[in-house]
Amino acid sequence: MRDLGTDTSPPGTAPHDPFIRVRGAREHNLRGVDVDIPRDALTVFTGVSGSGKSSLAFGTVYAEAQRRYFESVAPYARRLIHQVGAPKVGEITGLPPAVSLEQRRAAPSARSSVGTVTTLSNSLRMLFSRAGSYPPGAERLDSDAFSPNTAAGACPSCHGLGRVHETSEELLVPDPGLSIREGAIAAWPGAWQGKNLRDVLDALGYDVDRPWRELDPADREWILFTDEQPVVTVHPVRAADRIQRPYQGTYTSARRHVLHTFSDSRSATLRAERFLTSAPCPVCGGSRLRPEALAVTFAGRTIAELAALPLTALARTLAAHEGSETARVLTEDLVARIATVTELGLGYLSLDRATPTLSNGELQRLRLATQLRAGLFGVVYVLDEPSAGLHPADTEALLVVLDRLKAAGNTVFVVEHHLDVVRHADWLVDVGPRAGEHGGRVLHSGPVAGLAEVAGSATRRFLFDREPVPERTARTPSGELKVGPVTRHNLRGLEAVFPLGALTAVTGVSGSGKSTLVGALTGAAEASGEVSRVVTVDQRPIGRTPRSNLATYTGLFDVVRKLFTATEEARERGYKAGRFSFNVPGGRCETCQGEGFVSVELLFLPSTYAPCPDCHGARYNPETLRVRLRGLTIAEVLDLTVEAAADFFADTPAAARPLRTLLDVGLGYLRLGQPATELSGGEAQRIKLAAELQRPRRAHTLYVLDEPTTGLHPADVEVLMRQLHGLADAGHTVVVVEHDMDVVASADRVLDLGPGGGAEGGRIVAEGTPAEVARTPGSRTARFLAARLGV
Repeated sequence: MRDLGTDTSPPGTAPHDPFIRVRGAREHNLRGVDVDIPRDALTVFTGVSGSGKSSLAFGTVYAEAQRRYFESVAPYARRLIHQVGAPKVGEITGLPPAVSLEQRRAAPSARSSVGTVTTLSNSLRMLFSRAGSYPPGAERLDSDAFSPNTAAGACPSCHGLGRVHETSEELLVPDPGLSIREGAIAAWPGAWQGKNLRDVLDALGYDVDRPWRELDPADREWILFTDEQPVVTVHPVRAADRIQRPYQGTYTSARRHVLHTFSDSRSATLRAERFLTSAPCPVCGGSRLRPEALAVTFAGRTIAELAALPLTALARTLAAHEGSETARVLTEDLVARIATVTELGLGYLSLDRATPTLSNGELQRLRLATQLRAGLFGVVYVLDEPSAGLHPADTEALLVVLDRLKAAGNTVFVVEHHLDVVRHADWLVDVGPRAGEHGGRVLHSGPVAGLAEVAGSATRRFLFDREPVPERTARTPSGELKVGPVTRHNLRGLEAVFPLGALTAVTGVSGSGKSTLVGALTGAAEASGEVSRVVTVDQRPIGRTPRSNLATYTGLFDVVRKLFTATEEARERGYKAGRFSFNVPGGRCETCQGEGFVSVELLFLPSTYAPCPDCHGARYNPETLRVRLRGLTIAEVLDLTVEAAADFFADTPAAARPLRTLLDVGLGYLRLGQPATELSGGEAQRIKLAAELQRPRRAHTLYVLDEPTTGLHPADVEVLMRQLHGLADAGHTVVVVEHDMDVVASADRVLDLGPGGGAEGGRIVAEGTPAEVARTPGSRTARFLAARLGV
């Protein structure tokens, strides 16, 4: 670790000020923060969830760097770029250009893969184009001809997707005893569109009142599968209450309708997937490419075969090949690029692995590997918990990569909770002391060792005063749930046993098969009858629009609106509960339609958002805001934190119960009306857990959590574990997929998968109590678990 020294010169006096100096940061809950952060160093931002560390690193420093960059872009071009707003900060000096690597993902696409994210596919295509073995007499192909995402390379049958979707009479007509008028063709749309198709068939002379199975097979075939689209005059049956005139109706077969809906709709409900079967394309065999591209080989394999190999196997295959000078240069470059990805513990992935199947942590590390090869100099990299989803065995490699980014002449900012990453930092910025309005202050900015003197820091205790986790007596299971044999992904006939009425941790390196096994567990549990309910508590958003918030998701908003409806003023005015909803007309502000802000269109500049000029962000109209509950309007109640609301509604049991569970999972700092779009994945997961905790728990329930500590400070992990142990104490079954050794050490039983990732994993290498697994040779988890247990 280098000595950063002390720079006492005021801003602007030093010709090369080595610090980024932030003055008056007020973004979100930051309280006029002044902080100096060294350039050309690895700085870690710590603090409990909601303390303001991300607001400082991403919302202030990165946002200001982006704003300055966009100011250099032509005004017309700026309209085409999605911009974050100007951060609330006095000034920032010494700020270089910034690159953000967050865990958010763009809209999923079946065409996006590991190869496209890392650009390794481009290098592999170039290798086949320039150095591949072509059939005798074959013309050399351009690199685009080896891409399934271009017209030159995509298989014409499946359009480069590798799979074809088809349907059958059994799927389209699940109940052949019904007539067409009674809805025999289940794949047809409802309402007017479905009636229209039935009327068109009737006009074409088909019997829509006979049971489907009694129709002529040729007629059934035509109705379901024809590509013809005949137009016929339809004379609707007259209804007594309205006049219906004849119209020209066009017939579309059930198959054509289903395929069209599937390809054009993004909605899972509308896509009609239940009426389709998916199979590898019979023309390309699932390789997604044209025959000409598949005729070219390198090292005896087609490009599709190489893209399907795990990256570690691909690197070995390429390195072992001896060929022309062109092949040598291209393979050396490709192997070096692959090494960066495998260094981050992702060697089990293949180039053709679709990005929607990757975790957020895997996706961020792929982007990190790409940046490492980019060779940028003099920029600030801002990373959001790069250790997420990473086994402790792979953390050392992550630290090496972060050091390489710094050694290349860059500044690295990391928002992180992993204590090994925190200890490795050159500089530490600890934000707190607690969350929300109780946080937003910088408690320490300096070398890591200096935090030991900061008594108010929640991080200090875990960094310097950690005691081994005491060995605890495991709960006696109330039964067991057998899973398997499971053959999926890298699991090959795997069988596992999970104890009921206990807390089980599933561990293993990235790609060892943990999530696949737990996915099979939920299916087995639902089929077994051993448990009454299966609840998966994941980190997906609780809503995708600002209209969804903490209060609406937990059901608290319904209680609040009823309380307002019961006030004397609301009764006098005849207001019902709907009056106090910002989602429907009546009580909401119609200028912003209950959003609280309006879009402002600027000539040649991007649209910006401003508080609504009428309601000033309150979301409701003045008449609604005249109704008060114990002195507060509905808008002011939604602006309360959970902590403040718990006091305000202490004498209302229906409101106090959900608020108490939110406090129990450590979310007292959130506002009741906080939009779902502003919540992190960890916060969304704890809100879901709180919603479960407030339910009357009578029947035996299986709770499944996939890496619940992602994004959580060690202090928040303690709060979470109290709740999970409470569920197990009440007789429920809890299963967590986890890398955090504190969680694993406190489990009743541990299932450790491995020994490696991908093809090298998929087996149970250790199982038993945490102490038993810690003593198991051959387990990559054992060493880290033993250290945490102090054995």
